[in-house]
Amino acid sequence: MPDTPDLFSSTGFNAGTPLAERLRPAVLDDVVGQKHLLGPGKPLRVAFDSGRPHSMIFWGPPGVGKTTLARLMAAGFDAQFLSISAVLGGVKDIREAVTAAQVARAQGRRTILFVDEVHRFNKAQQDAFLPYVENGLFTFIGATTENPSFEVNSALLSRARVYVLEPLSAEDLQELVGRAELALNAPPGDGADAPASIAFTEDARAQLAAWADGDARRLINALEVVAESARSAGRTQVDPEWLETALSQNLRRFDKGGDAFYDQISALHKSVRGSDPDASLYWFTRMLDGGADPRYLARRIVRMAIEDIGLADPRATEIALNGADVYERLGSPEGELALAQAVVYLACAAKSNALYMAYSQARRYVQEHGSAPVPLHLRNAPTKLMKAQGYGKTYRYAHDEPHGYAAGERYFPDGLNATFYRPVDRGLEGKIREKLAFLRELDGQARKEKSGKE
Repeated sequence: MPDTPDLFSSTGFNAGTPLAERLRPAVLDDVVGQKHLLGPGKPLRVAFDSGRPHSMIFWGPPGVGKTTLARLMAAGFDAQFLSISAVLGGVKDIREAVTAAQVARAQGRRTILFVDEVHRFNKAQQDAFLPYVENGLFTFIGATTENPSFEVNSALLSRARVYVLEPLSAEDLQELVGRAELALNAPPGDGADAPASIAFTEDARAQLAAWADGDARRLINALEVVAESARSAGRTQVDPEWLETALSQNLRRFDKGGDAFYDQISALHKSVRGSDPDASLYWFTRMLDGGADPRYLARRIVRMAIEDIGLADPRATEIALNGADVYERLGSPEGELALAQAVVYLACAAKSNALYMAYSQARRYVQEHGSAPVPLHLRNAPTKLMKAQGYGKTYRYAHDEPHGYAAGERYFPDGLNATFYRPVDRGLEGKIREKLAFLRELDGQARKEKSGKE
């Protein structure tokens, strides 16, 4: 294996080398975190020590070392490392990787094929790997932030071992801050002047670790930005106050799971609910610009349509679902326009949370009253015995009744009755409200007639 620069040394790095590259682990013991996989006797450590690589899938959030571990595996087995991004790649890239692996095999060398964001490949693309995994042309390593049980083909999944990577702990991240501080202050290997020394206070380290929220990549990017800002300002020490200033001025992007992410999705939802198409469009594009996954936004848009519009305008749900489907077909950036269309339509649509409130109330009601038996007249009677027991005997077929409605009929279990759905007077729900009022009036008349006969 070729010599790799030591983690704390500047040898081989010039002044312009990104901090992430300078901190990239050279050996397995340099990896921060994932002790449940890399500690003595743990699964990945055993795999490295065995000298026999096997296909695997790394499942975990961003910035926990999936790519790093794949590279280290290739280095540890002296294998050719090939990488494909499922976001940018396609069948052509797979073919080129197969050709490169065949050349390496002819030279007696192994190949490790790393597929980042493997869940973004469709079924046909994932299937394309199978014959080469089976004949051992390459060792397949996939990385995904999504549950592979749902996003990776079962055939490919059955041929790979899944390793779950965890977010880095606060202690792991603070250790990484310490390593970064050494790297930032180390003299470059190209003979350039040493950078001005910079130090992070203990409180600043803790604040950075909390802000990174388990994501090493996010932490390293922030460290580089903060260090550059501090040096530009002539500071030699970074404390929490300076850190807050530097981050707010230089980092508008976020990663899934951070406070900024949830603040902005909340702002988008409230803007749609508040019927402001301009603010809704602003927060939608702001989140896309910040790196939010359009698929996540699509799911939230569908939820908004159901929760805040519901039956006031059922087309809202249809348009939201269509937007999600168009995005799946076109991808970025074309498909994002369909999601933007859905956002604007939802913001302009009539609003009602009546369905959402009715569903929530019905769930609570069921939990309170348990499993009440189904009334006899509502039960099916497919056998003679059931008919003899009175199943379905007095059931009234609504289509045979005036207005297509069995006025006065009861559908709740005996002793139970409740009103969950209270439509508003906006949009289509205004019409639904009128109809339900008319039906309730028919119910009242029917019950009055029944009591008069009794």
